[in-house]
Amino acid sequence: MANAVRIKIGLKCQESGDINYTTWKNPKTHTEKFEVKKYCPRLKKHTTHKEVKLKS
Repeated sequence: MANAVRIKIGLKCQESGDINYTTWKNPKTHTEKFEVKKYCPRLKKHTTHKEVKLKS
């Protein structure tokens, strides 16, 4: 299976602290922390979201 190496991560808003999004990541090819600007529904604006581990 090609998907066996991927892990599920959450994207946590840096301003509100909410985990608003989840996505998949291959830790062998992307070793650095994932960081992206996305929309935060609580604050109703675009903010920086950083990668956090999710409990399985």
